[in-house]
Amino acid sequence: MKTLDQWFTEYAVSHQNPTNKAIHYICVPAIFFSIVGLLMSIPSGIIARTLKLNLPIIENWAFVILLFVLVFYIRLSIAMAAKIALFSGVCLIINYYIGQFVPLWAFSIAVFVIAWIGQFYGHNIEGKKPSFLKDLQFLLIGPAWVVENLFSKK
Repeated sequence: MKTLDQWFTEYAVSHQNPTNKAIHYICVPAIFFSIVGLLMSIPSGIIARTLKLNLPIIENWAFVILLFVLVFYIRLSIAMAAKIALFSGVCLIINYYIGQFVPLWAFSIAVFVIAWIGQFYGHNIEGKKPSFLKDLQFLLIGPAWVVENLFSKK
């Protein structure tokens, strides 16, 4: 199994151009955020009936799937898993409130599409294909790479 640093080294190969990196710093979190919103939009009556907590922020498919996603990060780094868990919590809360004002699924689709257009534009500038075309696990490495690059003291 690759270490987090090995994943980052491989991911960084196609993320050298400063413009592409800047685009990724915006678009990768936006995509993650929009996926959380889309998952929160899936009817989750079975979860609410099972948990019976009356906490809509955690009684949804996004929360359940994020628990499994965190297992991936825990295997790589407890510290990174904690950072991603914090970001995930923020995504859950903000998406919950957005959903009080507009259809969350529609908002999330719009963010998702715009952010992916940005990503592919960045890779066009870079002149290299997105890493996830080589290995789908890079779809989970991207958010960790952004967190590491934006908030580490390296």
